[in-house]
Amino acid sequence: MKDGFYNIIKGKFLVSDDALKNWRFIIFLSLLALIMIASSHSADKKVHQISKLNAEVKELKSEYVDVRMNLMQTRMESKIIAAMESRGLQPSVTPPTRIKIVKKAQK
Repeated sequence: MKDGFYNIIKGKFLVSDDALKNWRFIIFLSLLALIMIASSHSADKKVHQISKLNAEVKELKSEYVDVRMNLMQTRMESKIIAAMESRGLQPSVTPPTRIKIVKKAQK
């Protein structure tokens, strides 16, 4: 047991007669480690992209609320009357009258 541990520490398992089998396993583990690191970086990149898009969505929602509020205010009758007075138009003082059309019976 003691000799096996010293052989691992000294690296004799890498230069022994059956070292090719050990090297294949080490290369396989290294390849798996590289794939795991790449996957981790990809996941982090996606998390950052999602948080950026969420911030953009919040900003666009607040902009939508502001624009809708401004639209509601400009559609108010008092705002329209004030805007038309600058052009010389005023609301009518007399209420509109109803026009009735009576059809004559056909012969």
